[in-house]
Amino acid sequence: MLGRMANRAGTVALPSDLIDVSALLDAYYDRKPDLSDPAQRVVFGTSGHRGSSLKNAFNEAHIAAITQAIVEYRAGQGITGPLFLAKDTHALSDPAQSTALEVLAANNVTTLIDARDGYTPTPALSHSILTWNRSGQHAETADGIVVTPSHNPPADGGFKYNPPTGGPADTDSTGWIANRANELLGEDNHGVKRIPIDRARTADCIGTHDFLAGYVDDLPQVLDLDAIRNSGLRIGADPLGGASVDYWAAIGERHGLDLTVVNPVVDPQWAFMTLDWDEKIRMDCSSPYAMASLIEKAGDYDIATGNDADADRHGIVCAGPDGTRALMNPNHYLAVAIDYLFRHRDGWPVTSAIGKTLVSSSIIDKVAASTGRSLLEVPVGFKWFVSGLLDGGIAFGGEESAGASFLTRNGQPWSTDKDGILLCLLASEITAVSGKTPAVRYAELTAEFGDPVYARIDAAADREQKAKLGRLSPEQVTADTLAGDPITAKLTEAPGNGAPIGGLKVTTERAWFAARPSGTEDVYKIYAESFVGADHLTEVQAEAKKLVDSVIS
Repeated sequence: MLGRMANRAGTVALPSDLIDVSALLDAYYDRKPDLSDPAQRVVFGTSGHRGSSLKNAFNEAHIAAITQAIVEYRAGQGITGPLFLAKDTHALSDPAQSTALEVLAANNVTTLIDARDGYTPTPALSHSILTWNRSGQHAETADGIVVTPSHNPPADGGFKYNPPTGGPADTDSTGWIANRANELLGEDNHGVKRIPIDRARTADCIGTHDFLAGYVDDLPQVLDLDAIRNSGLRIGADPLGGASVDYWAAIGERHGLDLTVVNPVVDPQWAFMTLDWDEKIRMDCSSPYAMASLIEKAGDYDIATGNDADADRHGIVCAGPDGTRALMNPNHYLAVAIDYLFRHRDGWPVTSAIGKTLVSSSIIDKVAASTGRSLLEVPVGFKWFVSGLLDGGIAFGGEESAGASFLTRNGQPWSTDKDGILLCLLASEITAVSGKTPAVRYAELTAEFGDPVYARIDAAADREQKAKLGRLSPEQVTADTLAGDPITAKLTEAPGNGAPIGGLKVTTERAWFAARPSGTEDVYKIYAESFVGADHLTEVQAEAKKLVDSVIS
């Protein structure tokens, strides 16, 4: 985790920590953005537009404008099939979906919402888009919107567009949509078509889709559920109050698994959550503090897992070599997943590569080499894996923030967005087939390849300094050593695809660091890893900060 741990990290939230849902919803409808403040404009990050209505960053006007922009974008792209519309359990997701429906119906866009009027995980939306578009039964292509800020705190909302490729939209698409949305906002949304919600819900163009059945019934295409069922593994799945809650119950029932939904409660305040490292409620299933309740109960299960609010991230709790149950570091689990999958998926194309973000652990590089597969290292953001997962150029794509997806057992696309449910179930398959938990297998990998120490810290930087970091060229970095070792590479572009990384990565034979500006705070992030040990990592971090500061100051 980052920085100093707060005193109450890992403890259950108090009433004073909870949001006022009524105030949040009132602000959504009553407040208008001030476009002179950049923080109140529409901005698409790596996973859509996010913000809070209380900060005038996620309000009715924003969602109406973004939806109209998406309508115009898809028309310009010739996308005439249905738009799948999903939402998670955040308090702002329901009103945002209603606003979107009002605009979509007014524009006569065929829109499909959940048949149960419930919550839909991001991977289920992605899978539905891909299934529609490859079925051969439809002449028109589909796309989608998922209303979610992922693992963000309860006061936040999020709005993400997934084009017909099924995954996060690329920068060109989101840039056009954001620019058009801000134009509409600047005109007080006079260019937005809209009808009242009661008329929208009964409009001929609004229909339903069974996201849950389509996802749950297809799982045997991508996982060995027979092995899991026959092993008798006891599985505990914690949705963390998110959109996967009904999915986990259906998975256990339909596939005959010994699976318990650890906490089926859906609460827009997330009052049952334990506080994250900074004493905030955050549904981050990669955080041991946010996952403290599940870790405490993990002894009741062979494998315990968690997901964030839209289930695009995974958290794996299992026993290590000494029998102690703990939350696996996402990097560690990605290495194990890659090692297992590329040795147990004979139906995958022999030329398919392994995809990783450049801030993911270098043990993945070593594991990839051992499988004989090539490694594709890309900038941060799952969008960089979409085309590869779609055409089979990569069979597995994963990022350090606990997000990944992979091909079906016969080498077809499953989801081109992150799939936390899939990766959680894979932990049970690995255990069932190999007889070893992922944590035990990771210990074996470190015995073979070395035991890296990985961390991320933040360093202060103003807007101008962050802009300088984003524009760095390798020639501006004059240092030739890092923590006593010769520098082997200075990167401002990802080696896998040549795309700008928006920062800097410096490597040696035994360590590396990457520095990237934050999109929301006056800091830059330093990711670092050492194969020597914790003291060496601290040295790498200190020299990284000194090196970056010397260039951007």
